[in-house]
Amino acid sequence: MISIQPHLLPHLQKLGITALNPMQLSAYETIQNNAATVVLSPTGSGKTLGFLLPLIAGFQNIENKVQAMVIVPSRELAIQIEDVFKKLQLPHKVNVCYGGHPFSIERKNLSHPPALLIGTPGRISDHIRRNTVDLSTIKTLVLDEFDKSLELGFHNEMAFIIESLPNTIKKVLTSATPLDKLPAFTHIENPVRLNFLQNQKKQQLTTYHLQSPDNDKLLVLFNLLCYVGNEPTLVFCNHRDAVERISVLLAKEGIYHDVFHGGLEQEDRERALIKFRNGSMNILLTTDLASRGLDIPEIKHIIHYQLPLQEDAFIHRNGRTARMHAEGKSYILTTAEEYLPTYAPTEIELLNLPEEQSLPEVPAFTTVFVGAGKKNKVNKIDIVGTFCQVGGLQKEDIGVISVADFAAFVAVKRGKAMDLIKTMRHQKLKGKQVRIDFCR
Repeated sequence: MISIQPHLLPHLQKLGITALNPMQLSAYETIQNNAATVVLSPTGSGKTLGFLLPLIAGFQNIENKVQAMVIVPSRELAIQIEDVFKKLQLPHKVNVCYGGHPFSIERKNLSHPPALLIGTPGRISDHIRRNTVDLSTIKTLVLDEFDKSLELGFHNEMAFIIESLPNTIKKVLTSATPLDKLPAFTHIENPVRLNFLQNQKKQQLTTYHLQSPDNDKLLVLFNLLCYVGNEPTLVFCNHRDAVERISVLLAKEGIYHDVFHGGLEQEDRERALIKFRNGSMNILLTTDLASRGLDIPEIKHIIHYQLPLQEDAFIHRNGRTARMHAEGKSYILTTAEEYLPTYAPTEIELLNLPEEQSLPEVPAFTTVFVGAGKKNKVNKIDIVGTFCQVGGLQKEDIGVISVADFAAFVAVKRGKAMDLIKTMRHQKLKGKQVRIDFCR
């Protein structure tokens, strides 16, 4: 019977977790007792905790020494892991490094080294070349979403990082797809493999096919969005240009939505995810950047406006729905000249939409921006108290709150947001004048 160290239990409760799943328990024991571990598990199965807990269990009580490093393929995943680590409320420090984040801030943070360093391959390589981080004390290296890092072409950066670690004694790789052979640059031979990919519950996903009589599938997409309503929906395209083009057209038709792709500024990407998480925007047009590695809520509908070239990408997109005990729906859109791909499910229903439909309901919440955050000593309790006592809201008027270093984002009932903003323009938050406005 696998059990975690008792002193970790109160920290898990901070995340509302009372028991780990089989993958997390197995990873906890295996990573601690082996020099090399490969964890194969579907997107959304909890791999982050699976490798964080054994790292934490092995931390020494030493200050200003980096003890473990996690390399990730995207900024969003780096931020997500940092957020999970912070929510555990441990006595250990964590820093995150990624492109689009000011290098000067990262360099200052690293002058007081964290126990855990998280970063993307390019930015971590940059820090190594500039000698802003001491790697000599790192004992454990995690290559999270390793298959995605390979897909994005980070071979050279990861090889450089691994060669720069002089005293690493433990390596962990995670992947949502099988890894038959590991690249030589990992210097990993005969790892212990934990394969939980077979645990995916494909039977809970229903797939539909919609065919457009025109070469442009936009009208079919519009009708489908009206049909599914205001439930959490991801619309996948292959390229960012398609995302932007479709967004312009849907906006003209009055469909509330947001966009997410690699061409956006980091701040815009983060705000799009915040609004999607808190329910103030339930339709997200995106590229495969959102298919994995993101902390987003359970998705009801996956729409393949454009089909990916590879089956793996199709699987990862669909992996955003029908998780655990939930059910989900996936929709494949084609023109009359397009064929269903060979990887499409054998059981697929042709869906004919009603001719007369209404626009999806406007989300009940909107997001309000607060120009102060953790570094300004502002927390969720401060925001709720001020918004209720000064802004005239009731607790039920406030939804999910996200607090960053220098800003906060609050889901507020749409009908109450304007009055709140007008009232707060002449009031203070924790004794200071703070900008409060609609989140752009």
